[in-house]
Amino acid sequence: METITRTEAQWRALLTDEQYEVLREKGTERAFSGRYDKFYEPGVYSCAGCGLDLFSSRAKFNSGTGWPSFYEPIDPAHVRLVDDFGFFMRRTEVRCARCDGHLGHVFEDGPPPTGLRYCMNSVALTFRPDPQPNGGDQAPPGHKPPEGRDG
Repeated sequence: METITRTEAQWRALLTDEQYEVLREKGTERAFSGRYDKFYEPGVYSCAGCGLDLFSSRAKFNSGTGWPSFYEPIDPAHVRLVDDFGFFMRRTEVRCARCDGHLGHVFEDGPPPTGLRYCMNSVALTFRPDPQPNGGDQAPPGHKPPEGRDG
């Protein structure tokens, strides 16, 4: 995959302040504040920095964490996993494979079939609705949203 490289000034002109903070400076939006946390329309989530398709709504589930969560990317080659030792712990950062934008982190506490939870920042994503209404967002088999949560 061809990568996209831009200067800091180009990224600042392209992104909102909040998108820049998350995508380029590895920030995190507040839990339960993102537009896609409890958003369950059928479609595709793409990188807000470069438009690369990252996640299908079919892999989205309600983790109860306050961030949109997915059990797998559309294509594993579309994300890059990097060890993150910030905040005095080891986590796995998820970056866009094309523009190297910070998307969030992946954890090993997700539902079947992968057991993974890609915990993403809404501001790092854009959404494109599925033109076929029956392409809908389905929770993974056997996974139920936590009590008291939408989804």
